[in-house]
Amino acid sequence: MQDMGPPIAYLGLRRGTPVFDRDGNRLGVMEHVLADERSDIFHGLIVGAESPLPRYAFVDADQIAELHEGGVLLAAGGEELHDVNEPTGTGEASIEDGKMRARIEEAREWVGRHH
Repeated sequence: MQDMGPPIAYLGLRRGTPVFDRDGNRLGVMEHVLADERSDIFHGLIVGAESPLPRYAFVDADQIAELHEGGVLLAAGGEELHDVNEPTGTGEASIEDGKMRARIEEAREWVGRHH
């Protein structure tokens, strides 16, 4: 894995920043930050994923280990990310948290508007 530079806050992340899984494997690039800007609460990231992941994935803030100027390191593996290409409810039977469902839906809406 490359040197990712200094740590930053989520507000400093730029589109296209590489995203790595917990083992240092590149998964894709950061496409969009999901946050409640008024309350300054970071919800997670939309990742433009590379094979074998879905085309777009939602990474919850709890799945992120480190944010750096030159990369994002996850505390999760690619198989643990949420596919935002599937219709609401598909593959999400185990997600009981209403907030998580809402974040995934917000990610789907963003992808639908921008891609």
